[in-house]
Amino acid sequence: QVQLVESGGGLVQAGGSLRLSCAASGRTSNNYRMGWFRQAPGKERDFVATISWNGGTIDYARSVEGRFTISRDNAKNMVYLQMNSLKVEDTATYYCAQYRDGSPYYSSSYNYWGQGTQVTVSS
Repeated sequence: QVQLVESGGGLVQAGGSLRLSCAASGRTSNNYRMGWFRQAPGKERDFVATISWNGGTIDYARSVEGRFTISRDNAKNMVYLQMNSLKVEDTATYYCAQYRDGSPYYSSSYNYWGQGTQVTVSS
């Protein structure tokens, strides 16, 4: 089993920044791709960013590209999401997840999830 715990969410004004962290424990493997997703109330869980096991391949949703940066520290079993120039529409619960197979842009391709951390951006 793998446990994922997100932290770093909070309330921030539009234009501000937050850094989300995801700590992995249990039967972790640094050979797995990881991803960040977000879910706003009443909406589906959407892809935000993904990073390959060695950080060599990174991809972002168009809505966050140029503002968000995903990274990882395998020595610490950590994955990060640096969020800059935040917008009101970035308000959501953010989840990190460990990839299993399939397209990395779909939540169904990930089999382990954290409990989420709330990000609220005020205008």
